[in-house]
Amino acid sequence: METKLIVLGGGESGVGAALLGKKLGYRVFLSDKGKLADRYKDILEKEAIPFEEGRHTEELIFAADLIVKSPGIPDHIPIIQNIRKKGIEIISEIEFAGRHSDAKMYCITGSNGKTTTTLLLYHILKQAGMDVGLAGNVGNSLAAQVAENRHEIYVVELSSFQLDGMYRFKCDTAILTNITPDHLDRYDYKFENYVGSKFRIVNNMKPSDLFIYGSDCDVVRERVEKGKIEPEAVGFTYSSDSRLNAYVEDDAIVARLENRVFRIEKRAVTIQGRHNVYNAMAAILAALKAGVSDESLRKGLTTFPQVEHRLETVAVVGGVTYINDSKATNVDSAWYALDSMHAPVVWIAGGTDKGNDYSVLNDLVKEKVKLLICMGMDNRKLIDSFSGICEVVDTHSLDETIAVAYSRAVAGDVVLLSPCCASFDLFKNYEHRGELFKEKVKALK
Repeated sequence: METKLIVLGGGESGVGAALLGKKLGYRVFLSDKGKLADRYKDILEKEAIPFEEGRHTEELIFAADLIVKSPGIPDHIPIIQNIRKKGIEIISEIEFAGRHSDAKMYCITGSNGKTTTTLLLYHILKQAGMDVGLAGNVGNSLAAQVAENRHEIYVVELSSFQLDGMYRFKCDTAILTNITPDHLDRYDYKFENYVGSKFRIVNNMKPSDLFIYGSDCDVVRERVEKGKIEPEAVGFTYSSDSRLNAYVEDDAIVARLENRVFRIEKRAVTIQGRHNVYNAMAAILAALKAGVSDESLRKGLTTFPQVEHRLETVAVVGGVTYINDSKATNVDSAWYALDSMHAPVVWIAGGTDKGNDYSVLNDLVKEKVKLLICMGMDNRKLIDSFSGICEVVDTHSLDETIAVAYSRAVAGDVVLLSPCCASFDLFKNYEHRGELFKEKVKALK
């Protein structure tokens, strides 16, 4: 009997799941409450996969044998609750893909650093000549690749939302960079629920698998130390604690795994700053597990390009360096950005506040920031938090913000867009914010 697969959500992951469903011989229907992007509509039409947009037709959905849900659709909305009441299985696209692939899965999650770590590890493995695909939150849909472009290894960035829909999926190597409060509106405003979601990455792993974790994150380290992690757990630290598997010795990163020791000077790695030392350590340990040679590992670390929207140098105008860190949508990311600055900072922050506690930034702001430009619809919380520490200017558009930064920054300064907040008050998303920032900066030349 033909399996009826309903895919909820018609973005990258949803369309990928639909393609895999068709390849498996399922009867597939895709439903999106919003409007489908033209490129995804074209794929569905070309593959003769029926779909709807602008609505969810419940009688069709409730007739499913299996539902693959986009990670962007929250669990608490009525249609999802009703699907669960009817006993229909709901999984994520990653879970669906994993059930139909025997490839090695190198998976990365964390509140901060996961995108850079994912891209860096992919770059290292690719440079080493391995047959590797990039999937999850970056790259193409894992399900689409399993359907049409199979690889021996996948490097997969996983959000907590994707992890929530995973049950039998197994990572061969898992990386958890850190956990800081984020997306708590999806977790009943309970941090422990969010932590539990992130730790789902180790589910189904075996003792022969590898779990790489950020030991300097208290929440992660304490949970690992409770001793309930099934795979081998290896930690990395910015300190010189050589009891861990990756650490800093003088000005070098040292990583140990099994009988191998790898060492590289921090300044030799193309991405700089404390947060990128963490990212490099995690990627190095995973690459050692994959059997990458020292020579290939060094080549990968020294040729990796900057990540867009993450401490991305846009231009130097009149001796002022403009940096796009639009992906810094929480306090922890902004902390790492400010910590890596070595020149006076004109800091651009603001957007949709996510219940942030800005006090952890006070010392860094006092030390590094000469001017804070608050860019958002409502900047009262930022202004109240920092007006006693540095000069603060209130702006409500990108044009106004750029004009203030250009007039106030002098040669030798850095203008840093590291918003600390979500982008949805003035922009579609953090990419849109970053792209417009870069466009405006380049127009200053």
